[in-house]
Amino acid sequence: MNIVLLGAPGAGKGTQAARIIEAYGVAHISTGDILRASVAAGTPLGLEAKRYMDAGELVPDSVVIGLVKARLLEDDTKNGFILDGFPRTTAQAEALDNELEALGRSIEAAIAITVDPEVIVGRLTSRRTCRACGRITNASEGSVCTACGGELYQRDDDNETTVRNRLSVYEKSTAPLIDYYRGRGVLHVIDGDRPVDDVWADVRAVLEA
Repeated sequence: MNIVLLGAPGAGKGTQAARIIEAYGVAHISTGDILRASVAAGTPLGLEAKRYMDAGELVPDSVVIGLVKARLLEDDTKNGFILDGFPRTTAQAEALDNELEALGRSIEAAIAITVDPEVIVGRLTSRRTCRACGRITNASEGSVCTACGGELYQRDDDNETTVRNRLSVYEKSTAPLIDYYRGRGVLHVIDGDRPVDDVWADVRAVLEA
């Protein structure tokens, strides 16, 4: 089972991705993790990526695709994978499909978790993180983590202006992926503005259909 999970920042993709990985034993492919690992290992692609990252520029598609391709060749992906943070554009999706086709594989399900933008703004601006244990909660918990007693704080990128900008960027670059995967016949749209367990039930129904 080869899966792409789509959704705006704050839509709940991370929670559902973790459940899919636990339930089905598929490999978690995070482009952020791959980039950091490749840079740390000093691989040729990693060194090329570092050049762009150090300059504060986006890593080119060709480099990211190369890193993802190398990751797809690792043994733990044989039972399937879930892509996290990739593809972000239609061009990346097309390149990914070409690479997968060369490997005799394909994306079997693109799951889009949709949530009203105003709900997402509310979710992210009320999000709080514990400085001590890293636990994520929300403003209703106050200023002290109930798990460890650490200080709860709001991340810089969880302010309303930044959140709205992130949503705007998503709509312009990533939302067209929904149309792309609909055209490929693998898109499944799930309402994410519900309790986590209800969303999970729908995700499982898609994957076990």
